[in-house]
Amino acid sequence: MHTKKRIAVIGSGFGGLSAAIRLQAAGYQVRIFEKRDMPGGRAYVYKDKGFTFDAGPTVITAPECLEELFALKGKRMSDYVEMMPVMPFYRLLWDDGYRFDYSNDVASLEGQIAKKSADDLNGYRRFLKYSEEVFNQGYTKLAAKPFLNIWSMVKVAPQLVKLEAYRSVYDIVSKYIKDDHLRQAFSFHSLLVGGNPFSTSSIYTLIHFLERNWGVYFPKGGTGALVRALVKYFQEMGGEIVFQKEVEEILTSQGRVRAVRSRDGEVWECATVVSNGDVVHTYKDLLANEPSVQRKTKELQGKSFSMSLFLIYFGTKRKYPNLAHHNVLFGPRYKELLEDIFQKGTLPDDFSLYLHVPSLTDSSLAPEGHECFYVLAPVAHLGKMNIDWKKEGPVFADKILRYMEEKYMPGLRESIVTQRIFTPEDFVTELNSYHGSAFSLEPKLTQSAFFRQHNKDSNLKGLYFVGAGTHPGAGVPGVVNSAKATAGLILEDLNV
Repeated sequence: MHTKKRIAVIGSGFGGLSAAIRLQAAGYQVRIFEKRDMPGGRAYVYKDKGFTFDAGPTVITAPECLEELFALKGKRMSDYVEMMPVMPFYRLLWDDGYRFDYSNDVASLEGQIAKKSADDLNGYRRFLKYSEEVFNQGYTKLAAKPFLNIWSMVKVAPQLVKLEAYRSVYDIVSKYIKDDHLRQAFSFHSLLVGGNPFSTSSIYTLIHFLERNWGVYFPKGGTGALVRALVKYFQEMGGEIVFQKEVEEILTSQGRVRAVRSRDGEVWECATVVSNGDVVHTYKDLLANEPSVQRKTKELQGKSFSMSLFLIYFGTKRKYPNLAHHNVLFGPRYKELLEDIFQKGTLPDDFSLYLHVPSLTDSSLAPEGHECFYVLAPVAHLGKMNIDWKKEGPVFADKILRYMEEKYMPGLRESIVTQRIFTPEDFVTELNSYHGSAFSLEPKLTQSAFFRQHNKDSNLKGLYFVGAGTHPGAGVPGVVNSAKATAGLILEDLNV
């Protein structure tokens, strides 16, 4: 096949798979190069002692952007995977004993708000209206639109100014809601895409409306089942995916991409490369010999990156009925803890945790009478806090488990039958993440849309990006929409 028709996709995360599907559906020959032994990128799967652990994203919102991929060939997502609604969306639990069930059940949500702080009910309704407006401007119109020049940004600037996009998520929530617990309940969402609520653009409040609008889902069999569904669909169209095939270099000549070379020495010729790899890694390592990108590499390394994560995957031989599928455990400090993580780079003694209990929705993920978990603690990335995680990891894990045992899960540590940890250092070695950042570039206004890594490189012809580091950003809807924007550019450039 002529190299013009061949497209290499580096990495099989949700962004890479979505781009590969769109390009294969358009009649190109797409080959996905995956470094690890199975697809999914951050959505890897671990199995042990009858438990199935999703390694990464577990909150699936905006299923319509996935449905759109299957519709390209007249299929439906339900032909490949069952998406199960999750209720409540999140159970929010505070250190002081307060509890809030967050969902789109209006009566329940408003009842809880009124009971906690009657004065905040009207404020919440006004916040919801604001969130809807931001959703209409920021998601519906802009999420899948590439921002390649400053004029594309200038055109939307008036709406962004009107929506006060220059203010932070927490700032906007506080404008409408006065109660401290409720402010946290409606501002924590930006952490799900790697952003500090105190510095992330208020554009990210759209997540609230997005969830209210479409709900929160979980694939039967886990997030890994959704990845396998996308791979199966891609292969049915004739797409190729190769595993344990790490790309070592993107080969170029005369200012354009000409091939990729994998670590085992194979050179695969193609005129287009879509990188779903880390953006810094792509420039710094895969294009180390390309002079036209050197300035770009330096510039990227000077940007601010999202926090990293510390994860513990564990299975217990007993159940904990007081928990929901998705739980957010707020520690005694909110703003100060986030300062420790995002600014100071210190490892705190207290935590804010996300606790995932998928076996509550799908009992097949754990043996009978057992429960399957993962808990995630946001921590500073390695550029801010370079500690020895091999030494600190097990100690930190024990601290987290002890805290959860004291507060929420009696007898936890003695009931654990399997456990493994994943540290910021693993983000570097397994996922080539710069600084071990879990979500690539931090989603601040000055690093969003036009100011984020573009979906297409401006100097090197044939190089494109998908995933958390490019526009519109992290999260499953974010990376799936990045693929829509990028595939659109590629098809335009290849004169489809």
